[in-house]
Amino acid sequence: MVGVKLANRVATVTLNRPPVNALSTEVIDELSACLDKLAADSEVKAIVLTGEGKCFAAGADIKQFTSAFGDAQAATQLARSVQEKFRRIETMKKPVIAAINGAALGGGLELALSCHLRIAADEAQLGLPELNLGLIPGYGGTQRLTRLIGKAKATEMILLSQPVTGQQAEQIGLVNKSVPREQLLQAALEWAERIAHDRSAASVAAALTAINDGLDGTLEEGLERETELFGELFETESMREGVTAFIEKRPAKFQD
Repeated sequence: MVGVKLANRVATVTLNRPPVNALSTEVIDELSACLDKLAADSEVKAIVLTGEGKCFAAGADIKQFTSAFGDAQAATQLARSVQEKFRRIETMKKPVIAAINGAALGGGLELALSCHLRIAADEAQLGLPELNLGLIPGYGGTQRLTRLIGKAKATEMILLSQPVTGQQAEQIGLVNKSVPREQLLQAALEWAERIAHDRSAASVAAALTAINDGLDGTLEEGLERETELFGELFETESMREGVTAFIEKRPAKFQD
């Protein structure tokens, strides 16, 4: 259900559960285990996450919801479990780039929202249609979408359950970039390989940590965390190499 290819220090992770890559608990568990393994692999510096076929992930496996009818505790535990796994993606020290090749709806969009960067195919459909089922997004959608695109637009997307295209998603800041579908994977790999080859693992990890920690606290707390991480990098060989290379007017050669 989850495939992995490694090349040029980039791991391409592909969801493959025909016909629409629905996110069953088994798929989510397998994906989570896969990403945990890649997080611990020093040979991997960046990750691209995409879907096989015409869908990125067209939501959760709704049939599994029927087992929790009338059981708020079971449903709450399901949501909490998935939220924890998506949160681990968000707080990874290696960048995860979502290459949204097709429909990213419900849990599929919530998965993409937990990634650090998002590139979508122009015609991809992105939305949170949970209110059509008498539900709300439960895997982080109400929180991450609002933080990403603002309260007004997020509320519109959630209450009206109206998806947007990849091009529209770029316009509202939901994705970083929209490209023709045939260029999608190459665009994501170009970003991933640039990070993997031209950035030190230590500085990438510190940048992601500063960004995430800053969003979780006040501005003052975020600034303090930034100064701590800035200082810590001065003790790394990669910082010494980066500064020396700049002074010597040559490309840096990070050994990580």
